[in-house]
Amino acid sequence: MSRIGKKPVTIPAGIEVTFNNGIVSVKKGSKAIDVDTHNRVGVEITDGNVTFTVVGDTAQSKAYWGTYRALTNNAIEGLNKGFAKSLEINGVGYRAAVKGKVLELQLGYSHPINYDIPEGLEITVDKNIIHVKGSSKQQVGQTAAIIRGYRKPEPYKGKGVKYTDEHIVRKAGKTAS
Repeated sequence: MSRIGKKPVTIPAGIEVTFNNGIVSVKKGSKAIDVDTHNRVGVEITDGNVTFTVVGDTAQSKAYWGTYRALTNNAIEGLNKGFAKSLEINGVGYRAAVKGKVLELQLGYSHPINYDIPEGLEITVDKNIIHVKGSSKQQVGQTAAIIRGYRKPEPYKGKGVKYTDEHIVRKAGKTAS
């Protein structure tokens, strides 16, 4: 077991963390992220650190211990630095554009795909690169996965939407015998 729950989470300057009724609230300015622990772990905030303790002695309670510590760390990091994912569009005629609060994708279908940008996220497009930025790691990753799911990269020519750091294993096409 990794015992990630043992490590205290440090609170950077400008971020306020409170614990009340099983909910860890992380605030920075007007933005706030709440992590509901359902009273499955003990939380203590002292000297700029948040520490978590196990409630109970089961394997499930130890799993909650690490999970809620990681979720709180992601909330603090998201408000402090933010999270980002980049997607690359490959293919002739494939393109993307942001029009107001809608991401319009042309991915080889007979119609454009309009994706409504969720609240709290920022999506920008540079040529064939889509940048998804936000303070929630889960929301950024889920949105990037949804956009990628509209046209996954195919293994022969590599056409489709892929993460910029993703490597597509190419297959050989048909060969004349």
